[in-house]
Amino acid sequence: MEVTPADPITTAQFNGHSMVGSLQRVLVCSPRTAGWNRPEYVARWRDLGFHHAPDFATAQAQHDALCRELAAAGAEIIELAPAPELSLDAVYAHDASLSTDFGLIVMRPGKPNRIFEGQHQGAFCLRFGIPTLAKIIAPGATEAGDILWLASTSHDANTLLVGHGYRTSAAGIQQLHDLLAPKGVEVLSAPLPYGPGPSACLHLMSLISLLDEHTALVDLPWLAVETVELLKSRGYRFIEIDPSERDTLACNVLALGGKRLLALEENSKTNARLRAAGFDVRTFPGSELCINGSGGPTCLTRPLLRG
Repeated sequence: MEVTPADPITTAQFNGHSMVGSLQRVLVCSPRTAGWNRPEYVARWRDLGFHHAPDFATAQAQHDALCRELAAAGAEIIELAPAPELSLDAVYAHDASLSTDFGLIVMRPGKPNRIFEGQHQGAFCLRFGIPTLAKIIAPGATEAGDILWLASTSHDANTLLVGHGYRTSAAGIQQLHDLLAPKGVEVLSAPLPYGPGPSACLHLMSLISLLDEHTALVDLPWLAVETVELLKSRGYRFIEIDPSERDTLACNVLALGGKRLLALEENSKTNARLRAAGFDVRTFPGSELCINGSGGPTCLTRPLLRG
């Protein structure tokens, strides 16, 4: 773990210990920035695990719709600067860095083509007054899609639940523990299932989305027993996805704050369950942008500031 000296914290610029507060500032990476309009990038779609060669025009239109919803929810949207080292995966901006109240932790993704993304995000966010707290280093591997800030009570706001699987390693989790324990943050490891195997993108956030301080959307049959029991012990109630929508990323829902959620319009059955539970569900189309590359609304956003 490499720790970077940070400037004095400006809480008006960033924070990170909530995943459900009102979204005020968010980093995104459009398909254009990630090279979805460049044939030499698109040619790698099979190697990167996409279901088919991306259609840039459709994906960009869907990303524009995402950004309209974020703006309508009151969020300031920051577009990541392009760089030749980015790949198609960069559009899923959530994974490469972790927001904390102390600055960004630059991830070292378990997917090798994504390692540059964290370094790029860290350097880019310095322009906006957001310091880099630390960088995960080899042999550790971490992706923020495996990380949840538990926030059902004031105590749990300082608990980080980290999925241990193919994208986030035990060494990476240990680095997070060593970094955050002195700051009063409890880091807990959550085992992930084998699922579709090492070539697939199975994150902890593929199986859980926190909706508010007391509610989680879950793909219950795929969660480890100890994770279910932990969440229940912390006071969470569960809403289960419709299992027929598992492959269209129904469990991947972004909390906007104030009972507002952003979900994929393709998952009408799960969205109906959320609305019945009292949530205001806004949607956008994600057939090309999300389902093709296995990254939903949370994956497309790196929240930087929540109220």
